[in-house]
Amino acid sequence: MASPGALEPAAGSVPGTKVELTVSCRNLLDMDTFSKSDPVVVLFVQGSGSSEWKEFGRTEVIDNTLNPDFVRKFVLDYYFEEKQNLRFDVYNMDSKSCSVLKQKDFLGQAFVALGEVIGSQRGRLERPLTGVPGKRCGTILLLAEELSNCRDIVTMQLCANKLDKKDFFGKSDPFLVFYRSNEDGTFTICHKTEVVKNTLNPVWQPFTIPVRALCNGDYDRTVKIDVYDWDRDGSHDFIGEFATSYRELSRAQSQFTVYEVGWGLGQGLGGTYARANSPLCSQVLNPRKKCKKKKYVNSGTVTLLSFSVESEFTFVDYIRGGTQLNFTVAIDFTASNGMPSQPTSLHYASPYQLSAYALALKAVGEIIQDYDSDKLFPAYGFGAKLPPDGKISHQFPLNNNVDNPNCAGIEGVLESYLQSLRTVQLYGPTNFAPVINQVAGAAAQVTDGSQYHVLLIITDGVISDMLQTKEAIVTASALPMSIIIVGVGPAEFEAMEELDGDEVRVSSRGRFAERDIVQFVPFRDYVDDSGNQVLSMARLAKDVLAEIPEQLLSYMKTRDIKPRRAAPQ
Repeated sequence: MASPGALEPAAGSVPGTKVELTVSCRNLLDMDTFSKSDPVVVLFVQGSGSSEWKEFGRTEVIDNTLNPDFVRKFVLDYYFEEKQNLRFDVYNMDSKSCSVLKQKDFLGQAFVALGEVIGSQRGRLERPLTGVPGKRCGTILLLAEELSNCRDIVTMQLCANKLDKKDFFGKSDPFLVFYRSNEDGTFTICHKTEVVKNTLNPVWQPFTIPVRALCNGDYDRTVKIDVYDWDRDGSHDFIGEFATSYRELSRAQSQFTVYEVGWGLGQGLGGTYARANSPLCSQVLNPRKKCKKKKYVNSGTVTLLSFSVESEFTFVDYIRGGTQLNFTVAIDFTASNGMPSQPTSLHYASPYQLSAYALALKAVGEIIQDYDSDKLFPAYGFGAKLPPDGKISHQFPLNNNVDNPNCAGIEGVLESYLQSLRTVQLYGPTNFAPVINQVAGAAAQVTDGSQYHVLLIITDGVISDMLQTKEAIVTASALPMSIIIVGVGPAEFEAMEELDGDEVRVSSRGRFAERDIVQFVPFRDYVDDSGNQVLSMARLAKDVLAEIPEQLLSYMKTRDIKPRRAAPQ
């Protein structure tokens, strides 16, 4: 059996998570003389890295109430890796026919991040409305619910029998290509199996695919499966095809189902196919081949050997079930960063802009903090000499409190970081292992899925304890934690790339990491050319946090940990 590089099993893109926001208000200002206010809520959103607010949508107007529960929802695409700022403005609309928002009818506003709503208890957040001087404007209540038509994952296995022979000196090297039909009658590729070499009776390995990818949640939508003979030059020979549906496949869980392979729905390996309205699981013939071969029946058969369905849990399921993200920061205080008082130092912060270290910390921390209920973050430095005796430390608390290294919020971390720059001496070497082991020790205390740790290491990249760091990462990969490394400065960071297990899984003394838990990025790749620090931070956060949901899910899945049910409201 072979899996050539061009034909590795692949899955089509799956629609992103959508979140539905339900809005209510309580104790609104009464702006009408002879009745109560007629409120409407207007949602504004900010683009990534932009300060501009754009109207996203409005609720309906509810007459004569100060405590509205709006029926019209806001449905938003949710991205964990981005800070999605939302602004809710509440107005009194005296005339439903007039859509103009007038300042005299303004009842208040609230600013929140979408992550705050999702990360709050039971996905419910209440915020005071502000913006009318000298007035208590009441509160706004937001409820977030994930929308998903189908979150099941299918595992299936197929085999074929008596496929057409396509190779002159051998048999065929068959593989399957799955397509889901679109509403306009076209087809979109969603999966390829591996190639089975030199056989007309292949048995393919079991594979998994989200039901959303297979049929977009429409159980009766056509699923077309093409059978090809693999050729090294990429000009794969079309053997035949058949059509089915998710519903038909699911009915076959307790019995073998045999499909005839024929010609007729169209050929090719492109991402989109021509219109096809053939009945499901019917024999499809090629008129030209039928004319040439009057006894032509089919080009073989494909049998469904097994088909099973299990629920696919999402990142939001675990957050809603109470999983807390515990954020820890470790900052490089080695001498290679340069004297903090000098403009050439990577730690230098001018009166006009933050240092690269502070920017990276804010970019990642301001998103992570929305998923931590107490907003207390352990923060450490490494590679410095500490007063009063000049002892070198590789995990000293930035707040100088060994018993309680927690800082209050990201601003508290920044404040302690700047204070440490004034009190410690930058020295060396650059050792990552101590702080990784520190967080791993905390992660090992609670492994039931209720806690997940994220360690952010910000460094100039000159690592000194590579062997010990690899060992620490391999150990940590079995624990509920992820590691983000942000490299600042002009270094090449080859060593950091080695720790990021995207290409080759990190190993130590013959042991491989159970999961890929390290994400490394060089900060310079995200610096905006115009000097826009907000845009730089948004770009950085989007990339370094993008893998966290999948890493959390990989831990939960390997440990068979299911999300807890959210407490009843």
